[in-house]
Amino acid sequence: MKVGLFFGSFNPIHIGHMVLANHMLEYTDLDRIWFVVSPHNPLKIKSSLLNEKHRLHLVNIAIGDNNKLKASDIEFKLSQPSYTIITLTYLKEKFPQHEFVLIMGSDNLENFHKWKNYEEILKNHLIYVYPRPKNSGGKLITHNQVKFVNAPLMEISSTAIRIAIKEKKDMRYFMPEHVWEYIKEMHFYEK
Repeated sequence: MKVGLFFGSFNPIHIGHMVLANHMLEYTDLDRIWFVVSPHNPLKIKSSLLNEKHRLHLVNIAIGDNNKLKASDIEFKLSQPSYTIITLTYLKEKFPQHEFVLIMGSDNLENFHKWKNYEEILKNHLIYVYPRPKNSGGKLITHNQVKFVNAPLMEISSTAIRIAIKEKKDMRYFMPEHVWEYIKEMHFYEK
């Protein structure tokens, strides 16, 4: 099975994430997509993150009964901060029957050369890249392991959503309905 790995903080998950995952399933050769919830991205400040178990729960709520999507807590069991190369090595050992493909925005590809062991990742994995505002993907966009997927351009950010919630703005249409309801019920991102 060809599994797309959509890594992210998902702090919170929003409709942009869901639209991209749906597009990748319908317009590429991917059989499944796993949302890999990162407990701590080394490029982000950990204190700004909602607890990883809450973020994982929000992803599960967003997925609902779609059996082609899965919320993965695989990085919760690995050392932190989370490095993609370590996660990929672990997944390859645990699920040798799957081919894992990375899904990332062109903004991440532009900085991919800063990732730990990025050459090793490129050597062993395909990367499906979706467009991000004002980012071309940099020099690696033409690499033979990189496939550009002309997905819808999504200008929704989790950061903007968190700020808006803190400012008591109604963000219900920026995320799946049940995700919004749970965020409101739990008072997430209000402080």
